[in-house]
Amino acid sequence: MSESVVHRGILVGVDGSAASQAAIKWATHTAALHNQPLTLVHVVVPIVPAAGSMEFAAAGDFFRWQQDEAVRVLDEARGIVAEASSEAGPPMVHSSVVHGGAVASLVDLSKDADLIVVGSRGLGAFSRLLMGSVSTGLVHHAHCAVAVIHDDASEVAPDAPVLVGIDGSPVSLSATEIAFDEASRRGVDLVALHAWRDITSMYELPGLDIERLEEEAHRALAESLAGFKERYPDVKVHRLVVSDAPARQLIENAKDAQLVVVGSHGRGGFAGMLLGSVSTAVVHAVKTPTIVARPR
Repeated sequence: MSESVVHRGILVGVDGSAASQAAIKWATHTAALHNQPLTLVHVVVPIVPAAGSMEFAAAGDFFRWQQDEAVRVLDEARGIVAEASSEAGPPMVHSSVVHGGAVASLVDLSKDADLIVVGSRGLGAFSRLLMGSVSTGLVHHAHCAVAVIHDDASEVAPDAPVLVGIDGSPVSLSATEIAFDEASRRGVDLVALHAWRDITSMYELPGLDIERLEEEAHRALAESLAGFKERYPDVKVHRLVVSDAPARQLIENAKDAQLVVVGSHGRGGFAGMLLGSVSTAVVHAVKTPTIVARPR
């Protein structure tokens, strides 16, 4: 795809790994639901050896291998798109090879995308132990929402709901909008979860009115949902208010969902600098496809 093309629709980072292949399949289905083009991107990371070294002499061969590998990976990706497409046919597909750091390149491309989709881990070292550095970097820095897909996700029923975590923060509003839209397009229910930690489990606070706190939690959720039900009358909403750690409840309820949507940061400290602890825990722990909404 030419760099002059502005709108990339749904962008997928591909590297040939199993998680990347799962990301392509999920993105193909999602692009069809949204009637969006699909852009497949493979990033070639330059390696510049020291002049005069043996590695420098072999650099030309390695560069040619990288180019051949990029062609192979993108050809394979296009084949996966074709196989994953519905009878209506595949979405409009573009593909490109870019050179640079993987995270920096994809973050830059995300400026012109509606959604960027990546596998939870790539082909790098320790991929079986840690969430991939690319997906971690994107959920911290991308300019659009990021979907993280696992290759070992469990099968769920096609009518399984969309789950969204709501805490009343501005980015939570973006997550709620994404969740309603996804539930509407998929024709499924929406579970709106608002969890507040029961602080009496940590401190003895005389005179603490738990019932009042619960009422405020229900009211906060209702206010966060206000307006969306009118815009999406086809979406049945199940409200879930619990006194528990938000991350634990999202991870537990994700088992019964086909998609989880969270904000990149909530009401905690350093919200503008770091990915929120809740979304970090959810993206790392759940196997369900997860969309992390970014600030507008």
